[in-house]
Amino acid sequence: CHGIETYKNAYPTYSVPKLRGQNHEYIVSALKEYRSGQRPHATMNAHATTLSDQDMQDVAAFLGGEELKPIDPKTHTIVGKAPASLAVCVACHGQDGKGIMGIYPTLRGQHADYTERVLNDYISGARRNGIMAPFASQLKPGDVREIARFFERQRPGLQTVPLKER
Repeated sequence: CHGIETYKNAYPTYSVPKLRGQNHEYIVSALKEYRSGQRPHATMNAHATTLSDQDMQDVAAFLGGEELKPIDPKTHTIVGKAPASLAVCVACHGQDGKGIMGIYPTLRGQHADYTERVLNDYISGARRNGIMAPFASQLKPGDVREIARFFERQRPGLQTVPLKER
């Protein structure tokens, strides 16, 4: 699923997230949340329940590849005007969408429709996280779309795992 550029989740329909360049610690954390059922997604829950902790480390290393580095403002520029609502995000995800610690996901280059889905799930309570829920609850629907589109445009960004590596 994460190796097909235009692959979409069947229902509800949204792009499967790009993982190449993602923080390994975040991928492992997400897999553990899928395994425990804390993060609901039938397909991912089924896959994660079969994985040992070492398997999760291996999956993170393979799918994540080399983690993205923070953007150097001397050589790269932020693409587009940052929405005012982005201030809610930067403490953990950085001004350019690079998670500031391994536990925080990198959003730079992520599919906008996936990021929108995740933010809306935090707002509705469908996805539970004690850190994200209070931040996401401050966002209006227009903010969610602006933030998702802003992060999607930033480069270099997350990518789909190249098929040639599989």
